[in-house]
Amino acid sequence: MKTTRAIPITLAVTTLVALLAGCGKQTPRADATAAAPQEVAVLTVHPSSTALTVELPGRLEAYRQAEVRARVAGIVTARLYEEGQEVRKNAPLFRIDPAPLKAALDVAAGTLARAEANALGATDKRKRYDDLVTDRAVSERDHTEALIEERQAKAEVASARAELERARLQLSYATVTAPIDGRARRALVTEGALVGQDSATPLTTVEQIDPIYVNFSQPAADVAALRRAIDTGRVQGVAQKDIKVYLMLPDGSEYAQTGKLLFTDLAVDPGTDSVAMRALFPNAQRELLPGAYVRIRLDRAIDTAAIAVPRDAVTRTADDATVKVVDAASKVAVVPVQVNELKGHNWLVTRGLKGGERVIVENAATLVPGTVVTPRERAERGADQPGTTKAPAST
Repeated sequence: MKTTRAIPITLAVTTLVALLAGCGKQTPRADATAAAPQEVAVLTVHPSSTALTVELPGRLEAYRQAEVRARVAGIVTARLYEEGQEVRKNAPLFRIDPAPLKAALDVAAGTLARAEANALGATDKRKRYDDLVTDRAVSERDHTEALIEERQAKAEVASARAELERARLQLSYATVTAPIDGRARRALVTEGALVGQDSATPLTTVEQIDPIYVNFSQPAADVAALRRAIDTGRVQGVAQKDIKVYLMLPDGSEYAQTGKLLFTDLAVDPGTDSVAMRALFPNAQRELLPGAYVRIRLDRAIDTAAIAVPRDAVTRTADDATVKVVDAASKVAVVPVQVNELKGHNWLVTRGLKGGERVIVENAATLVPGTVVTPRERAERGADQPGTTKAPAST
């Protein structure tokens, strides 16, 4: 009976030893798997010529704007245009009661006729005295007085003629016309209003909005930094005539046509510490309206050594920006960089990278510096650059 009981115990012990031996053989395999370097996606970066783009807020302004005012006193009898209508230069807009002006014209015409008759009599008298003074029939004094009367009569004719012309001009002002081609805005007076009594009463405004201006300004510090970069040769400037300006509408879409930079002020506005600029855009469809706020984008220079790094590869704080790279020893390293602009999906690195670095582009924040990894090159994305965002400088 004792022999029968010992057999199962011996088998159990043998089985347990075998299992422990098997587990001991599998442990090195698990350790080998844990020690394998982590695979990370990297992108080998290279410098290239890239436009340095700035995006700024701006406001639309009419290309030409003319205030239409009453130039004579009178009662408005009619409005001759539809508010918001496109009008041509000299097109009638308002009519002021012409009756008083027509009466003044008739009075001026009568005054001129009387002055011309007086001048005719004075001239005839002077001619007769010319003959009589030769024969000593009249005195020299009488002859001189005849000359004076003739000249006074001619002066009165000239004055009356000028008054007639003024009255004719005043009558023409009874029909108020558009001073320029453009869109006539809402009327500021209605029929029956007395205008031009003490001053030139505003009636409406005509604006030419094709083309149309965009006024904007750039911080003086950014302008100075760009000039220094151009002077040192780090970037290449772009001639003003070659600068293309892009416009973003209030709804976020981009305007179909590009504009051109017309003007950059040579002084800094002390109130805003900025430099005023102006661009000109075609506006044949009247899509752009004066007074609207928009955003503009323009290329101010070309950086010949800029390096584009995917947006997710850059870690930015309020004080600095960094990227993680895989060094020659296949270890993770942190590199401080300077990024100023976000162009499409990429940050433009202007300092910190020289080219040839293997930048970690996926899950870089989870990697500890000094960790050994296995780099896997990722194909570079196409140039998808719908816009540019200005960012604060980082080191």
